[in-house]
Amino acid sequence: MRALTAELSKLTSLLSFWVALATGLIVPTAIAALNSVSTRKELDLGSETAVGIDMGYQELAFGVIGAIIIGVIAVSNEYFTESAESGGGRQITTSLIAVPSRLRFLLTKATAVALVSAVLASAAAVATMAAIRIVLGEHAPEMGSEAIPRLAGIVCYWVLTALLAFGITVLTRHGVIPLAILIVNTSVVTVTYLLTRLTSLAYYLPDMAGIRMFIRNLEDSTVEIAPLVGGLVMTAWVAALLIIAAIVFCRRDA
Repeated sequence: MRALTAELSKLTSLLSFWVALATGLIVPTAIAALNSVSTRKELDLGSETAVGIDMGYQELAFGVIGAIIIGVIAVSNEYFTESAESGGGRQITTSLIAVPSRLRFLLTKATAVALVSAVLASAAAVATMAAIRIVLGEHAPEMGSEAIPRLAGIVCYWVLTALLAFGITVLTRHGVIPLAILIVNTSVVTVTYLLTRLTSLAYYLPDMAGIRMFIRNLEDSTVEIAPLVGGLVMTAWVAALLIIAAIVFCRRDA
């Protein structure tokens, strides 16, 4: 518990951590609000525009950028070289002195990332859905019993994506590569989606399988994947990556 508290303290002391929180909260909420305003204008003009079944959930898929940043900085900060005035050392050296067991150190850090990502995802989901309801009012999607597993899917997706970023950063020991690849794939050019145009096997890549936990309208998909199956597939990918990352981390020099 002491090690976990220390990891949480290290995370919250980083400026980039607060940037990640702001990104995770503001991005999906702002996009959802803008989309809702556009939908509301069409409804007020008498349009028969139907409110999408995935409204809010699609926006939360973009908000996962915040979780990605958290997963990356939790590791990359350990390898940041301090200034000469501070001794020119790295945090990883001090961390391993405090927690000599590398496996325990890695598990504790991954737990901290998962906990923070889960809280951020929950807060972002509440804020996003609230923004939609405020703008659309009675036209907002109903939040019935079906919404509970979908919102749980959002939280799982964010946590698993953060751990995916965490694992890649452990392997690279640098934040730029995983941050660039994952953020670009999430928000600019979805490479994994483009791969589904080439082979149906791409639907079983971690992000494409994971979105099945909360996205329901995938008309262009040629493969049917149940939400639970999608979650299990993504979990398997992340677990495999973390195992590889742990083996490499425990065997190589700090």
